[in-house]
Amino acid sequence: MAFDKKVDGAASFFIKHWGKSRFMIAMSKKSQYLGIERLWYKGPKAFIYFFLFYLIRDTILYIIIPIFFASLTAS
Repeated sequence: MAFDKKVDGAASFFIKHWGKSRFMIAMSKKSQYLGIERLWYKGPKAFIYFFLFYLIRDTILYIIIPIFFASLTAS
């Protein structure tokens, strides 16, 4: 809790939102009300960062971590 207070709640935010940054959440909301195509036209660079952040996050959460735990439990 002391570390979380030092970083202005960023640690608890990161854990609460399963590894999403504030940028990723904002872009998710924009993509919901603008649509993917209009979001691309609004800012292609931001859209690419958004896509890559989600790609990296999902790869870690759904591929690397399960493989790691499976390798630990397999004998």
